[in-house]
Amino acid sequence: MEGFELIGVGFGPSNLALAIAAGELGAATPRQLFLERQPRFGWHRGMLIEDATMQVSFLKDLVTLRNPASQFSFLNFLHSSGRLIDFINNKTLFPLRVEFHDYLEWAAAQVDDVVRYDRTVEAVRPITNDGVVDEFEVTSTSADGSARETYRTRNLILGTGLSPRLPDGVTASDRVWHNRELLDRVEQLGDDAAPRRVVVVGAGQSAAEVTGFLHERFPSAEVCSVFSRFGYSPADDSPFANRVFDPDAVDEFYSAPEDVKQQLLGYHANTNYSVVDTEVIQDLYRRSYRERIVGKERLRFFNVSRVIDLHDTSSGVSLTVESLSTGQKTPLDADLVVFCTGYTPGDPTDLLGDLGSECRRDQAGRVRIGRDYRVVTTPVVRAGIYLQGGGTEHSHGLASSLLSNISVRAGEILDSIRQQPVAPLRPAVAQPVGV
Repeated sequence: MEGFELIGVGFGPSNLALAIAAGELGAATPRQLFLERQPRFGWHRGMLIEDATMQVSFLKDLVTLRNPASQFSFLNFLHSSGRLIDFINNKTLFPLRVEFHDYLEWAAAQVDDVVRYDRTVEAVRPITNDGVVDEFEVTSTSADGSARETYRTRNLILGTGLSPRLPDGVTASDRVWHNRELLDRVEQLGDDAAPRRVVVVGAGQSAAEVTGFLHERFPSAEVCSVFSRFGYSPADDSPFANRVFDPDAVDEFYSAPEDVKQQLLGYHANTNYSVVDTEVIQDLYRRSYRERIVGKERLRFFNVSRVIDLHDTSSGVSLTVESLSTGQKTPLDADLVVFCTGYTPGDPTDLLGDLGSECRRDQAGRVRIGRDYRVVTTPVVRAGIYLQGGGTEHSHGLASSLLSNISVRAGEILDSIRQQPVAPLRPAVAQPVGV
């Protein structure tokens, strides 16, 4: 059984940043391994719409805020790709999303020796020594079940990301999608299966982008956008508001009383949740206004509304749009319905089995997390469990599931691991037992 100082579950941008930071420690680099269920690196591939731009500065890449001299910077990627001058001439801090994804793939390819793709972690079990859990046994399998592997580690880094959220009572199907799978689903339709009517549900950036994309992709289709707000709300990306994503803001948020944390999350939700870049809002409005002038309105907006009574039929999807202000109900038959209703963090302890009971929780039932992103456990667990991204917003603030702080967070997690007392990895003879 192979032994490691840290094993990361999932290999998205957060754990990619961690792998890079660890590799830059030189002789002090811990023996590390990352297990990723996808067959290759990918980050929100279903939303890599060609003209969609990033909503964070390219300087908030995998490394720059932690180590501006790193060879893994976005600028070095541009230089190696022969596009640095062209990017500078483009005069923007916000690259295309497809280009940033190219950057992430470029960086991931340089650390692929510490990653095993096509691996799903099935179980994490404690390994005890004198009644203390000082290591974990991690079991993974390949997608087809042909390979099963077991490893030992002192530290477990959970970077499994977020799960797509659908409204209660809605089930995904061939005609009802979450926007996460948009491009793959559209590609599978083929040119002969162009929809006549599409309904997009949601008021955030993804919903607006999907509405514009489908309106352009299917020039004969009616695209109906349904959201509960009066109109799309612009994202607040002003300099002072953006300070909520600064590394120093994490310290301030973490140490604040619980009621203040809730206030801050509410005050600054308009920097990230259910908001849209102004340029995208203006583009959709221009399209709608142009169609009114020419007398061919394909783009319809149902504001202050919600979708009810949705169900698949033999020919499509039947649903009703209900006005929240008047109660008026508009029945619609659609070929496709795309829900852009966000993501939700899972319970990080689900993967831990019996170990989950050793994780401390706060009064709201949420896992307690130290400032160093280490899960607070009972004294019996001395091995480290760390959370990357999802599941830490309540403790570390709005930037937890975003790109803004991933480089700094990677360094902080590594510092925490390196400060732990280090004993030699024990021979692989100890058997895992219950706690």
